[in-house]
Amino acid sequence: MYKNKQRVVAIVGATATGKTALSLEIAEKLRAEIISVDSRQVYRYMDVGTDKVSFDIRRKIIHHLIDVADPDENFTVTRFVELCKDCVARITSRGRVPLFVGGTAFYYQSLFNPVITDGIPHDAHVRSRLETFAKEEGNQALYLRLQEIDPLTAKRLHYNDTRRVSRMLEIFEITGKAPSEIFSENDKILSPFDVLYIGLDRPRPEIYGSITERVKWQFNNGYPEEVEWLLKNGYDEKYPSMQGFGYRELVEYIKGNMSFEDALEGDVKSTKAFCRRQMTWFTKFSPIVWYDSEVFYNKKKKNDLIDLCIKYIEVQNENYAG
Repeated sequence: MYKNKQRVVAIVGATATGKTALSLEIAEKLRAEIISVDSRQVYRYMDVGTDKVSFDIRRKIIHHLIDVADPDENFTVTRFVELCKDCVARITSRGRVPLFVGGTAFYYQSLFNPVITDGIPHDAHVRSRLETFAKEEGNQALYLRLQEIDPLTAKRLHYNDTRRVSRMLEIFEITGKAPSEIFSENDKILSPFDVLYIGLDRPRPEIYGSITERVKWQFNNGYPEEVEWLLKNGYDEKYPSMQGFGYRELVEYIKGNMSFEDALEGDVKSTKAFCRRQMTWFTKFSPIVWYDSEVFYNKKKKNDLIDLCIKYIEVQNENYAG
């Protein structure tokens, strides 16, 4: 039970909307340390492809939950939530402010709107069979199976999110119940935080242009070499960390199955598709205050945003009871 929740701020939005740049400015004003909410940046040795902030920036403004797992580890959302709570406790104990920044919607939902999952069973054999089915029949065929047995859960997931789709089908096969039914039977766990979401948005053509330029820069500034090093050290495409957009295309390029140009275009296309999904996810977040790209060059808007963050977190942080 959390009698008085700790107020925190999170900067969210689709990729290439400027979250990182704005977060650095806000962090300086708030005396904040940034907690990365990015399911790709948790992995060590994956720097260029995940667009991590530089070490020089991290020395100036401390970042947490970057480089906390090796690429062959199964980094779960449960571990993310545990590490987040530990980070917040340590940050606040030093008189600093935690600031959440990133674009992994599922991580935010699990931290701020968690559902009981303890006791829901696992079966490695069932999971393996489902993953094999997806490889042989395609992601959409697996997704259609979930739609048939649990349309409510299917609606929350993308058909290419095979790990979560497989997990939901695994739960159904083991329990005989739709996952949405199981989740509704469990009481929600209270989060120790009250979050104010700051959402960033830009016109879609601007975002797409930024995505294209960023991917081009990555491909010409160490991204292929990064993937080649990972493969040489045994971190191949069988690991979830290496199955994300960009990495999977470059694996094919390095193996001679795809041209450099096709790999680059594949990454751009996949990143844009991911961006569209993020836009959909974050429109459902609440409470959220949206800002457009004007906030980057309109001094009044930026100051109003910073004042909003300061006023929100100053209300009752000292009353947080964990």
